[in-house]
Amino acid sequence: MPVVLLTTRGATSGELRTSPVMSFPDGESAWLVVASFAGSARHPAWFINMARHPNEVWLDVDRRRVKVTPSTLDGEARARAWERITAQSSRFTGYQQKTDRVIPVVRLTSGAS
Repeated sequence: MPVVLLTTRGATSGELRTSPVMSFPDGESAWLVVASFAGSARHPAWFINMARHPNEVWLDVDRRRVKVTPSTLDGEARARAWERITAQSSRFTGYQQKTDRVIPVVRLTSGAS
């Protein structure tokens, strides 16, 4: 699975933070990322940062940096995305089994779409 670099502004520090995350292409200018934190009981810091500063999110993909807009999926959209993601990488099924929280799936869309 392709790993991309996700840069967010720290929720508390205000500093830029970069995290490697698995991504799943979702059309020409969008990617899905999973806030699994390996099945931890809490969300990863990048997800909290993204929620606090949704206008300051970038993705390094294919040797380019793009500003993206995050959208946390829910309902049927999340269910379809989750099915697709777990079909490609079964590790996420195991992560969901380790935690009581619903693991967020985030769609990152570039301004070009």
